[in-house]
Amino acid sequence: MSVGASELLVEPEASVDVVELAGKEVAARSPRQLFWRRFRSDRVAMVSAGFIIVLILIAIFAPLIVKILGVPGPYVNDPNATDAFGSPLGPSAGHPFGVDQLGRDVLARTIYGARVSLVVGIFGTAIATVIGTVVGLLAGYYRGWVDTVVSRIVEVFLAFPVLVMGLGIGAACGVRGCAGGLIQPGLGTVIFIIVISSFTYIARIARGQVLSLREKEFVEAARSLGASNSRILFREILPNLVAPLIVYSSLLIPTNILLEAALSFLNVGIRPPTASWGQMINDASGIFNTAWWYMVFPGAALLLTVLAFNLVGDGLLDALNPRGESR
Repeated sequence: MSVGASELLVEPEASVDVVELAGKEVAARSPRQLFWRRFRSDRVAMVSAGFIIVLILIAIFAPLIVKILGVPGPYVNDPNATDAFGSPLGPSAGHPFGVDQLGRDVLARTIYGARVSLVVGIFGTAIATVIGTVVGLLAGYYRGWVDTVVSRIVEVFLAFPVLVMGLGIGAACGVRGCAGGLIQPGLGTVIFIIVISSFTYIARIARGQVLSLREKEFVEAARSLGASNSRILFREILPNLVAPLIVYSSLLIPTNILLEAALSFLNVGIRPPTASWGQMINDASGIFNTAWWYMVFPGAALLLTVLAFNLVGDGLLDALNPRGESR
């Protein structure tokens, strides 16, 4: 048995049956088919999803793409790409996006910067979702002192401004790492910041859903049949959380991509020479008047990526809402 809007992803895929209704044959659609039908009808979300897929492929095959385009690698300094005064030159046939102050190709660095944004956005959000889901399940199901302790811990994390907390952790762990080397400087530190700042929202959502679901008839039926608490949590309740967790996680990804860019912009995120859009924008801020391309291209990549993830998240929210189905 499933509950609420989450039933669209958690029920087993039903076979397509043919039923008689008012003398007409009507093909029954499975929840997965209904979801795909609604999502496919949202052209904006579909285009955005296509853009994200292309971006992921670009990030995966970045070395090959850079080689095919015939531009230098992201860490190659080309002194011939600057003028006599050492100022970077603009877009040209050899450097379509221009170069930075060190003569490094902006196109190659923009392509490699997609790797960082997608890794911290997708994997950081995935880890935060897993932790937040487990925490929310335990707090909502057991209630009592477990709920009190977990809720207070979550509220403590929520009390800290995310950017200020990120600045503190980034500064503390940005040189030698933290936790005995478990948290490494650069990418490891950024992912850690994203996890501890994002799991709280997932935990609160999961807890609220579990508080409602634990009183439903299908949970009572499983309990009366002697099902253990772990089975009820992970076999009965958790599947009904899949849909809302997918929606909220998809909306967290662009937020975390922006957080990484902000930390790198403030020099406590990704460390040079690793390419990062936020770091590139920071490096370009002092020379924008004479080298506009160095800020425009990574800034446009960041804007389009965040916009695409937001539009896909909105599309998922509409597709997973059964009330959005008018027919």
